[in-house]
Amino acid sequence: MGVMLTAGELRLAQQDGGPPTTLAAGSAPGESGVSVLGVRFRGGAHVDMKAGQHLVCFVSQVHIECRMAGRANAEHAPTGSLAICPAGIDAAADAGESVDAIIVAIEPGRLALAAAEDSALEARLIERLSGYDQGLFDLARVLALQSADGYPGGPLFWNEAASRFIDGLVARYTSGLESRPRGTLGKAVLERLRDYVMAHLDQPIEVAELAKLAGRSPFHFTRVFSRAVGVSPHRYVIHLRLQRAIELVRDGRTGLAEIAACTGFADQSHLSRWVRRVHGASLTQFAA
Repeated sequence: MGVMLTAGELRLAQQDGGPPTTLAAGSAPGESGVSVLGVRFRGGAHVDMKAGQHLVCFVSQVHIECRMAGRANAEHAPTGSLAICPAGIDAAADAGESVDAIIVAIEPGRLALAAAEDSALEARLIERLSGYDQGLFDLARVLALQSADGYPGGPLFWNEAASRFIDGLVARYTSGLESRPRGTLGKAVLERLRDYVMAHLDQPIEVAELAKLAGRSPFHFTRVFSRAVGVSPHRYVIHLRLQRAIELVRDGRTGLAEIAACTGFADQSHLSRWVRRVHGASLTQFAA
């Protein structure tokens, strides 16, 4: 079976050469940047992947052989064992017995944004042939169960679980650049940009002004910023506007129209559309 991913492909087959049984697949509405695939292989398993997304794979107890980036590993893996395959890296795995697997796919830009928020600009996801992480495994099972059952917890629950999964990856499985080449975006510059945006949320914010603060031309700034942070400067401003708006909604002491105005949205309807687009939920669900 070939499961198409962003700019890449994941091929799965069980012992008889047919596709495994799909137990869960997909992502809740919103822009979590995360999707999940749960499968059951009968009699044996073969996985071959080179995806445009980062893939984190969990398996039930099984003897498994993994190959990734020119390295190989064979082990008897306990339930919950993981492998991490960064985007663009060739990887494969084989097992000679039945096995269940959960594969969590993360868009590189979403991981980059989470890393930037943790002051780890241009952090690199570290490939792993084997390992165990109870926290990530628990979250992967939550995502798979929610997907299998039609998202009973709702998009907001899914997106928050997906965000915690990404945060765990950033905290425990990324490394920063050993030396930052000239022309890249530094931590101090990003902090200066963030402070400026937060101080002017209720006003129009132009990319040209952000570029001036960074000491670059608008064209060069946009390229460097997008590579480092994972989103364009415009979407980063929207990201910060939404963060603050949702904080105020949850606080419950400010009306929705006033929140929209003080965070730079045209009106309450404009804010509501962005919240539903990004988080898959309504403003009232955040207020609940």
